[in-house]
Amino acid sequence: MPIQPIRIFGDPVLRASARPVTTFDKELRTLVKDLTDTMLDAPGAGLAAPQLGVSLRVFAYNVDGVVGHLINPDLSLTDEEQDGPEGCLSLPGLRFDTKRAYGVVAKGFNMHGDPVTIEGTELLARCIQHETDHLDGIIFIDRLDREQRKAALKAIRDAEWGQGLVPTVRISPHSTFGSAR
Repeated sequence: MPIQPIRIFGDPVLRASARPVTTFDKELRTLVKDLTDTMLDAPGAGLAAPQLGVSLRVFAYNVDGVVGHLINPDLSLTDEEQDGPEGCLSLPGLRFDTKRAYGVVAKGFNMHGDPVTIEGTELLARCIQHETDHLDGIIFIDRLDREQRKAALKAIRDAEWGQGLVPTVRISPHSTFGSAR
C-alpha cells in the first residue's frame, strides 16, 4: 500500500469529530493498512484516520514493538495520572509534557468487526488516549496548561510548516484531564 500524506495542524479535518465505522469491508482494511504503513514510515507511535483526511473512528498504533489498530474505541481510564513528553505527526517537531491517565482499557473492533480489548499503561495508554482524541477533533496541545499552550502556539507560528497559520486551540470536551488551563 502506498504511504499517504499526513495532514498538518490547521487542516479542518483534524478538528472534526470522526464518524463511527459501520461497514467492515475491504475499503476499511485498506484504510487500516494505509494507516499502519504511513505510521511505520513516519515513524510514529500512532496515527488516526483523520490525519490521513478520512473522518472515521480508526487508528493504528506501534508501541514497544506491538503494531495494531482499533476501530470505534471506547475508553475507560484510571484515576492515576502520568505527565510526560508527547508529540504528534500532525505537528512535526513539537513535543510538550502532557498530562494523561496512567492506564487505559480500550474496547472496540478490529478491521474484521471482531470485538477487541486493549489494556495498557504508560506509553500505550498515552498513545491510545492521544489517537482517540484525534477522533474527537482534539489535538494534544488542547490539553496543555495555559503557559505550555502559549509556548506551543508560538512554536507552531515559528515552524516552517506553520508559516501563515493562526493557530486555535479547543479545550477537550472530556471530563477526564481536559480541564487544564
